[in-house]
Amino acid sequence: MHDDALDGALERFATRGPEFGPGLSNHGPMAAEALVALGRGEEVERWARWYIDRLGDAPSARNPIDPTNWREALGDIARAADWSAFFARELEVHPWRDAVATWGPRLMPGIMAGATHGVLRTAHAVRSLERGETRGRVRELAEGLAYFAARYQPLPGAPGAGGALLPSDAIARVQRMPADAPRRGLIFKVVGGVPAETFAPAINLVDDTVDAGAFIASLTRTFVRQYLANADTAAIAFIHTVTAPASLRTLAPYFAEEDARGALRYAWQACAAVYAAYARMPAAPLPGDIAPATFDRADLVEQAVAARDEHAIKFTEACLREYAESADAAFIEAARDVVRRLRAPA
Repeated sequence: MHDDALDGALERFATRGPEFGPGLSNHGPMAAEALVALGRGEEVERWARWYIDRLGDAPSARNPIDPTNWREALGDIARAADWSAFFARELEVHPWRDAVATWGPRLMPGIMAGATHGVLRTAHAVRSLERGETRGRVRELAEGLAYFAARYQPLPGAPGAGGALLPSDAIARVQRMPADAPRRGLIFKVVGGVPAETFAPAINLVDDTVDAGAFIASLTRTFVRQYLANADTAAIAFIHTVTAPASLRTLAPYFAEEDARGALRYAWQACAAVYAAYARMPAAPLPGDIAPATFDRADLVEQAVAARDEHAIKFTEACLREYAESADAAFIEAARDVVRRLRAPA
């Protein structure tokens, strides 16, 4: 029943474009899927009706992507509809799992795409397909991959010999942007300003040979604390340093081992770039050990639903998922903060 509601929402959102306003990502399909994952599928239709009015119509495809030279169209948002048509064709001839295994690793070097919403939209679509394949969910996977490709954004630095650090230790070695660097505007544009000469080494600080689950846990536990330390000035930016790496729990199992290791490195790089661009200077004190959480999950989910904000819904769902993996109460504190901070006006 809850997935039926998701399929209805996906039909509704299929007529709308991947962005609105000055370059803001369409969160509709992602938040609808997150509501289902939270067990609140009965809210999907009402939430979708509330959210959809801000979205514009979907653009039309005009210039087919050349399957032998697709790289030339990467990062061109003007060709988002061409990418949608390209991936719709790919998914007509290849099973969706094969498409994820092929195209996920190809796109991971540009994980900052749309402030990480390319990888996020793809992961939400994959999770819906894991619950059951429908035409609308396959189409949504095409849209997620298309947005990933159209906003593809590599960051300074290429994978070389990996370091010996987990993200929890490596973050201390990431050099931040100067205090007077511009930080207003779209997240992916601000992050695009990290200086190459100081930021490029970051991708090779971490050890990607450790267990993938342990690496993701270190990454999300590190950055949920950065969220708590910086939420007053950069809440939306740091939300993505938890949701994006958490999405690899869905995607990485479809990748070959080497590709999965690369994905971990790129996820770290994206989170480190947000830290370099947005972390307070001087650094805000990080929360220390947080006492084990005593909380009412159903009440927290209800608060996220009541907040209505798309980031609050998605972040709460990701925090609850990561809490289930690590029992780190920082995730609960962060979710409690976000539902208060981002509550939409009545």
